[in-house]
Amino acid sequence: MESFLMILIMLAAIGLSNMINHIVPFIPVPLIQIALGVLIAAVPGGLHIPLEPELFFVLFIAPILFNDGKNVSRKTLWNLRKQILLLALGLVFLTVLVIGFLTHWLIPSIPLSAAFALAAILSPTDIVAVSAMSSRVRIPKSIMHLLEGEGLMNDASGLVAFNFAIAATVTGAFSLGDASLSFLKIAVGGFAGGAVLAFLIIRLRLFIRRLGMEDVTFHMLIQILTPFVVFLLIEHIHLSGILAVVAAGIVHAMERDYEESPTINLQVVSRSTWIVLLYVLNGLVFVLLGSQIPDILNEIFNAPTFNNAEEIAYTLVISLALFALRFIWLHLLEWSRWKLKKPDAVKPGLRRTAIAAISGVRGAVTLAGAFSIPFVLADGSLFPQRSLMIFIAAGVILVTLITASIVLPLITKSENNEVKNNREKMEKRALIRTYEAAVRAMRGALDEDKREAALKIMSTYNHTLQQLKSEENGTNALTVKKMEAEIRMKALEAESQCIAKLTEEKRIDKETALLAQARIRRREVAVTNRSRFRILMIWTLVKRILYQSSQILISQNHQLRRKEREKRIKLYRLRKDLGEAAIRAVKKGLTPENREISYLIIGEYIELMTKIKSGRSENYSRALARMERELKEKAFQAERDEIQKLYENGKVTRDVTQKIRRQINIREAYSLEEEKF
Repeated sequence: MESFLMILIMLAAIGLSNMINHIVPFIPVPLIQIALGVLIAAVPGGLHIPLEPELFFVLFIAPILFNDGKNVSRKTLWNLRKQILLLALGLVFLTVLVIGFLTHWLIPSIPLSAAFALAAILSPTDIVAVSAMSSRVRIPKSIMHLLEGEGLMNDASGLVAFNFAIAATVTGAFSLGDASLSFLKIAVGGFAGGAVLAFLIIRLRLFIRRLGMEDVTFHMLIQILTPFVVFLLIEHIHLSGILAVVAAGIVHAMERDYEESPTINLQVVSRSTWIVLLYVLNGLVFVLLGSQIPDILNEIFNAPTFNNAEEIAYTLVISLALFALRFIWLHLLEWSRWKLKKPDAVKPGLRRTAIAAISGVRGAVTLAGAFSIPFVLADGSLFPQRSLMIFIAAGVILVTLITASIVLPLITKSENNEVKNNREKMEKRALIRTYEAAVRAMRGALDEDKREAALKIMSTYNHTLQQLKSEENGTNALTVKKMEAEIRMKALEAESQCIAKLTEEKRIDKETALLAQARIRRREVAVTNRSRFRILMIWTLVKRILYQSSQILISQNHQLRRKEREKRIKLYRLRKDLGEAAIRAVKKGLTPENREISYLIIGEYIELMTKIKSGRSENYSRALARMERELKEKAFQAERDEIQKLYENGKVTRDVTQKIRRQINIREAYSLEEEKF
């Protein structure tokens, strides 16, 4: 029961952290979650959650890295392979040497091999924390791709170096040659093993599908279990489980490129499931991290052998050294690429290098590794300064997170100013993205029984989208109008051909055909010649007045009245056939360029046909209204999801996000009011 209560409290803390972040957006979510974790453990009678490193890696790190490997751009990863390897291997091993010697010099009571172990566990950057930072500030894409690739790879190199240094401390024996060969075997073997296992799991899923088992839930379960199975099996044979799950994720991403890729339903369910799963796992990582801090502080600050001011000073010096070393390495890397005139190289700048250096925050892997330091050596004596090493690791995590939270918004200020200066443009683009998201949501209902309602709603959205895009492009407004005119003429031509066919098949009489053709001619004039259409409309109005006047005479003649009513009914019924013919013609000419305008015109025809149906059946009208209400709710939610995603990815500012949310709420309120009348 206590374990269940702990889980509920931590999940509640994750939800609360996001609510707090909406109120104080300048504080990153990881820091809020760490603070809530501290609060959970620090309050009287608070929960004390033991951190088991092995369980932590398999339960949290494995699925997070698997998903990152699955979503990372393989092309970008390949293009940046040299830079990523220089960071994931070169910088890690340089950090082990430099920070190891510095730590031993600062704190002689920590043996050199143990100092190397501490430096190794401080070397990996946290990809989760990096992503959290990027949601608040506009980190350049090239830097962000580099940080993501580094985060995928340096966990393995840092942990392998850590394990060798710990083994050297515990046993007192170390061989550089043996360690180098072991590292290659563990890293290459882990990556290859993960790729092979992922390939076999994919083949198993395909085999199950060929047996006729297309159950999305079952296939989703296999996908969720994949990172855990891969990690445990590869670790069991003493290879790198971390690199194995990264490789498994990349192989699963490649699966989408082949004909036997997952079904659309599975892809949709997979995306939704992983969003929820990662939201929980990422939050739990930082809440757990925070929950360990009170115990670490108590152990250090209450120990008579430690000087509290010195311990904090050690942490700050080591953190500063990590930032400085990373800055120098990155600057030399950019400078050498620029001097060698690499195609994608840019002239090295201090601000750009500083962004990449400060973004290298430490996180969950560092703390989990620190907690895995053994309590005793091979001879039975206590591991030297274990508590102090854990304290320094936790301190470095907090210092790097806080520094990134404060400094990154300042050094990316110029980019944020650029965003503010283009606020109107940003807002218009965000509106286009939200409306497009609503249209995509409606397309999912086109093959269902809600097709007519979906097309009607799509028509409204497409009309607004067309206006927004015309305003954004400016010079393309005439092109859009010309495209619309061409599509409308094709639809009217299809109506005219349908009338000719029905006349030939003697399904309508010639009088009805002539009246319908005359109506089509008027609409063609409306499309091609607006001024002539106005004159025609005036003449039509005059004829309507004369017609209504003649009704007095017709009403006195029962036979004439009956013929006039039959004529109207025939024309009314014919409009359904003409609408279907027009829709088929528009669909036939559908292209990615004219998709929005085509759906707009189809929606107009659908709305007209719907009025015809609803005029005949009150039940149908009520059912259609219910469908429209349900789909409108879905469309509004799709808009909200899209603007939230844009905000989280740093594409829009907070004030633009709030403004668009208010607009969505107002439109939804008006929609509900309209339904009452």
